[in-house]
Amino acid sequence: MGYTPDAWAELGWGAMRGATLGPIESTQHPGVGYGTPASAAALDELVALGCNWVSFTPFGRQWDLDETDVRLDFEAPFAVNRESVKRVIAQAHARGLRVLLIPHLWVDQGGWRGEIAHADDARWRRWFASYTRFVTAWARVAEESGAEMLSVGVEMQSSSGTRGEWFDVIAAIRREYRGMLTYSANWDEEARVLFWDRLDVVGIQAFYPLAERAGATLDEQRRAAVARADRLEAWSRRVGRPVVFTEFGYTARTDPTLRPWEWPDGMTDVRVDAHAQAMGYRALMEAFIGRRWFAGAFVWRYYANPMDSSQESEWGFSPRGREGEQVLRELYDPALPWGSDPARRLAW
Repeated sequence: MGYTPDAWAELGWGAMRGATLGPIESTQHPGVGYGTPASAAALDELVALGCNWVSFTPFGRQWDLDETDVRLDFEAPFAVNRESVKRVIAQAHARGLRVLLIPHLWVDQGGWRGEIAHADDARWRRWFASYTRFVTAWARVAEESGAEMLSVGVEMQSSSGTRGEWFDVIAAIRREYRGMLTYSANWDEEARVLFWDRLDVVGIQAFYPLAERAGATLDEQRRAAVARADRLEAWSRRVGRPVVFTEFGYTARTDPTLRPWEWPDGMTDVRVDAHAQAMGYRALMEAFIGRRWFAGAFVWRYYANPMDSSQESEWGFSPRGREGEQVLRELYDPALPWGSDPARRLAW
C-alpha cells in the first residue's frame, strides 16, 4: 500500500465499518466463544448492522506490570484458543467480512498494559523477547487464516515512544505475516509512537473525551469531535498514513464522554443512560466519517455469544439492543458513503 493519508481510499476496499467481537472470557461458559454457533449468530447480527469488517481480540497475559514473561494461555491452552480463532475467522470470511486480528495483553494484577515498567534494559529485553513470541504466534494464525490486518500491539505507551525493540518486533511479525499491519495506540499516544513508518495504517483506541462539563449537549460534543478530527487530520498528513479507530465507544451511563477512561466500578450512584452513549457515538463518528484519510472504525464491543449479558455490567460498552445500535445502523448503512469509500460524495 502506498504511504499517504489517502492510501486507504486509493486501495478501493471502502471504509471499514467495523465492530469488535470479544471472546467469552470465562471457562464457566464453554461452547459459546469464538468459532461456535454462538459466534456465527453474533457475526450474522454484525452483518445486519452494516459491518464489513470485524476484529477479534485473543489475549495473552502477564502477572503484573514488572513481569517479563508473556504467557500465551488465556482461559484455555493456546492450542485451543488458536483453533477457536481460526474457526471464527473462517466464519467471518464466509459472511463476506474482512478481519482485523488484535492480540491483547492482560495484566493479572489489574494494572493497565500502558504502564508496563521494567527497571533496566536487561528486563526490557527479556520482556520484548517474550512479547515477540506471543505476537508472532498470533501473526502465524493471521497468516494461516487469511486475516486482512493485524495489530502489532495495544496501548503500549510506556514503551512505544522510547524503546527501539519495537522495530525488531515488527520485523519478526513481517516474516510471519504478509497482510497489513497497524498498531492500536491509546487516544493520547499516537504522536509519540516511534514506528508508524514501519506500518501500513495508524490505529487509535479512540475513547476521546468530548465533554468539558456534566450534561454537555450533542452540539457541544460535536464541536469537540470536529476539533479532534481537524487536529488528527493535520497530524495524519505529517505522518503520511491513513487512520483507523481500532476501538471506539462509550459506556451506557450518564456523561460517558466527560471522562471516558473512568470505569464505573469505582463510582457511586452510576445511572444507566443509553441515550448518552448514543449521543457520544453520533458526535464522534459524524466528525470523522467524511474525511478521506479516515480508513474506518471498530465499535467496542459486541460479544461472541450475543445472548450472554454476563460479560459486562448494565452500563457497559456493548450497544446491542440499545439506542446506540440504531445510530450505528444509520452510520454503517452502505447507502451513506464515507470519505474513504471509492465514490466519495459525503460532506457533513
